[in-house]
Amino acid sequence: MQIGPRYKKARYLGTPVFKKTQSQKFAMRSQRKEKTGGRRRARSEYGKQMMEKQKARYSYGVSSGQFTRYVREALAASGDNAKNLIRTLESRLDNVVVRAGFAPSRSAARQLVSHGHITVGDKKVTIPSYKVSSGDVVGIRKGSQGKAVFAKLAEEIKSVKAPAWLAVDADKKEIRVAGEPSAETSDLLFDVRSVLEFYTR
Repeated sequence: MQIGPRYKKARYLGTPVFKKTQSQKFAMRSQRKEKTGGRRRARSEYGKQMMEKQKARYSYGVSSGQFTRYVREALAASGDNAKNLIRTLESRLDNVVVRAGFAPSRSAARQLVSHGHITVGDKKVTIPSYKVSSGDVVGIRKGSQGKAVFAKLAEEIKSVKAPAWLAVDADKKEIRVAGEPSAETSDLLFDVRSVLEFYTR
């Protein structure tokens, strides 16, 4: 997915949705821009909901069409629509790779997957949007384990706090999906309810 200038996009959204913008440097830049940029025109309710949708898309690195499909599936399924949507987004293979610390960002995770470095159940998977299920074991393809990108992986994994539904084995460099994918609403950079309201107007 083509994104463009990440700093500019994140400032417009008002949220550090990209890895490179989750830094003190970006926060300081944003504060300076706010002080010198004058007052922003108040957004309508529709505009606010649109903004939350964009935050969600960029947070997970999902195209507009794909995100719309995820939302429609979440609305059509039984149960809590918000949890349905988050479950779908979190269960993407590229998200699992970055959540477990195997990649520093979702764009890097997508690259690892699309280049054939990641396996699910010992089978190579090259589709970043591949949906993992409880019990799946995600690992590194044997032919890729010696590559420089994975040289310090065991150390890097130990410094990352993976979500409870992922069991990460730093020594084996494996990720086991131990439960139902989820995310705490407080940890999200967007309002999932506003996103759903945008699509049900």
